[in-house]
Parts: sequence; C-alpha cells; structure tokens
Amino acid sequence: MRLIQIELELAPDTEVVATTSGTTVRRPWLRSLLSFLVVVGPGLIVMEADNDAGAVSTYMQAGGQYGLHLLWLLVLLLPICYFIQEMVARLGIATGKGHAAMIYERFGPWWGRFSLFDLLAVNFLTLITEFAAISLALSAFGIRPGVSVSMAAVALTLLVVTGSYRRWERIVIALCLLDTLWFVLAFVAHPAWSKVALNAVVPTRVDGGITGSLVFLVIAIVGTTIAPWQLFFQQSCVAEKRLRFADLKWARLDTLLGAIFTVLVAGAMMLVGDLGYRHHIAFSDPAQLAQALAPVVGPFVRNSLLLLMVNAAVLGATAISLASAWAYGEVRGWEHSLHKKPWEAPGFYATYVLCVGAAAGIVLIPHVPLQLIILSVQAFAGLILPSAIIFLQLLLNDHELLGDRWINRPWNNVINWTIIGVLFALSFTLAAQVVLPNLFN
Repeated sequence: MRLIQIELELAPDTEVVATTSGTTVRRPWLRSLLSFLVVVGPGLIVMEADNDAGAVSTYMQAGGQYGLHLLWLLVLLLPICYFIQEMVARLGIATGKGHAAMIYERFGPWWGRFSLFDLLAVNFLTLITEFAAISLALSAFGIRPGVSVSMAAVALTLLVVTGSYRRWERIVIALCLLDTLWFVLAFVAHPAWSKVALNAVVPTRVDGGITGSLVFLVIAIVGTTIAPWQLFFQQSCVAEKRLRFADLKWARLDTLLGAIFTVLVAGAMMLVGDLGYRHHIAFSDPAQLAQALAPVVGPFVRNSLLLLMVNAAVLGATAISLASAWAYGEVRGWEHSLHKKPWEAPGFYATYVLCVGAAAGIVLIPHVPLQLIILSVQAFAGLILPSAIIFLQLLLNDHELLGDRWINRPWNNVINWTIIGVLFALSFTLAAQVVLPNLFN
C-alpha cells in the first residue's frame, strides 16, 4: 500500500497538496477529503466529549420527566454551540495559543487568574461526577467501586502519557463514534416519530406548566450543552495541531459536524429517557433506568446504556482534565503539549494525573455527598459561562490581535451579544432558583 502524505504550506492562503509517493493528487474532491481528514478532530471531540456523564443524566432526566416536550431546546442550541466554538477555532488558529494564555496576555494577570480559577474549580467538580458515573454504571455489572474507579483512573492516565497527540486523538475520536449506538437505542425505544418531529421544531406545553423543576432542568440542559471548559479545550487543541488559516474552512466544518452529531446524540438520549416516561418508570439516574428497562426491552438496552454511561464519562474525563492541564501549563509557562514525552513536560502531565487521581480518590471516600457536588457543578458552570464567553467575544473583536480579515463581523457580534445576554439571564435565574428553591412554584 502506498503511503499518502499531506503537506500543509506555511502561507495562510496556499492550497493543500497531497502526494502519493511523490505524485500530486490532482482530483479536487480527493484533495479536499485528505485536507479535512488532517484537520478533523478538535471540533468533533470538544462537542461530543460534552455529552459526558452529566449530560447523559440531564438529557435522559428531561425525557423521563417531560417526554419529548424539550426536544426543541436541543435544536435551538445547535447554532449557538456552533457559533461559540467557531470563534474558539478561529482564535486558536490566529494566535497559535490557548484560551488561558490569551486572557492573561490581553486582559492582564488579575483577569487571567480569575478565569483560570473558575475553570479549574468547575472542571474538578465535573471530573468527580464523571468518576461517580463510572462507579454507578459498573456497579450494576457487579464491579466494586474501588476496582472500577481505580481502573478508570489508570486507563485515563495511560491514554495521555504516551507522548503522542495523534494517538490520543485517534482513540478519542473512536470513543466519540461509539456514541452512534445511542441511535440504535433510540430506534429500539420505538417513539412516535411524528411527535418527535413536531416537538423538535415546536415548543409545546408540558404537564404541570412552569415549575422550579422545569426551570432548573432547562438551565441544566443549556449548561451541559455549552460548558466553559469547551472554550479552553478546543483552542488549546487547535494550537496543539498547529492548524493554519488555510485550514480554517475545514476546522469550521469539523466544528459544525461535531455540533450536529452531538445534538443528535443528545436527542437520542432524550428519546431513551422518554421510554421510561411512557412506561411510568421513575428514576434518579441513567443506571437506575437501565435496570428498570431490562424486563421491558431486554438486556441489550440495559447493558448498552450502562456501557455508554462509562464511555461518556471517559470522554468527558480526558477532555476536561486536558483542558485544565493545558490552561494551567500555558499560564505557568511550562511545556504543555501531548507531542512531548512526560519527562519533557513534567508539570503538564503531573497536572493531568493529579486532576484524575484526586477526583477518583474523592469518589471513593465513603458518604461523600455526590448529589450535592453534581448540583454545585450545574450551578457553578451556569454562573461562569457568560463571563467566559465575554472574554472570547472581546478577543474576537481585537483588531490588533486578529486584523480586519479574521475579526468578528457585525452580524457575528449581534448574534454573540444576544447569546451572552440570554446566558446572563439564565445564569441569574439559576442563581435565584438555588437561593430561593420555591421561586417558580
């Protein structure tokens, strides 16, 4: 088999040239395909990794409590996800630096430390929930938490410390594609597809009207679909791949396809939750629903649900830990690259391993209030998301940094400030709901 090699020219507007054993690939469609395959990765991973354990729980709970009534919210969030992450990819290509480093550089140490502390805190709390989900799912297979959590921590460490970004990326993309099994489960659930289509585009009134539970769940869906760590992760990932402006159109396509795939998977999760709604099965977590559905639809659905919970938690854990390690390494001025061996970037890898090990250790402490931690993550992430996006928006309007060609257009700014305004309103509502639990009852 002849090796196909892609050479990316240094000039921003040069064309990608693909050669096979020194022979130029002249077919435009093949050249485009090869160019896309070189660039693909950051957009898909950052989107699908956000369908982590907390997302599985949130989307399935939405289906379990309200059936198909909240499907329209996922469709509404699709363009928002894309617009935000497209800015991240553009900024990463333009600067070749991570998000944390740019905030420090353009806004100063105080705001840099503020954003970094928020990121590290919410990431660590989220990481605890990933290990809690692994423990919960594998306990249903009879594996003790001490064994399952420890094995997961070791596997997550080995996934990263190989000193190869490309190897890590390929494994994680394969894990992302495993989530296509959610579509199989959605079809096995046999929903009324006419109602699925209707509720995907038309908001409908839920039973009981607007309640505190509904408000909290809506905000949780927004919070789990757009998370602060995604901004830091994708920009560092783009910088890690050393993408150039010639790659921007493919990075945008990667991000768009990732957003579409993620929203479709989230919808499938909601359809599986709706199966519990239709069978009047009350559940507090996906593992409980999986056990309850076994007599109804057989062991395949039960086992698949539990394994997909583990897959979601592993995806979320590796992406979130890397987002923290990249951001902290950038700010400290350490070597912070998966292209480096552990002894070449000891601080970067130590941060990753410390995050993974500490979160796993906390989950294994008896009687830790994991539910309180999960609620805290939702509240905290919702509160810091608007401020994180404001930094991104200001950076994308920095003429000195990006120049006239790559800066936000006026229509970009209208859309983005509208998104920020809505997120601020939701954050305020979430804070009010946490402080005054009966506010919407």
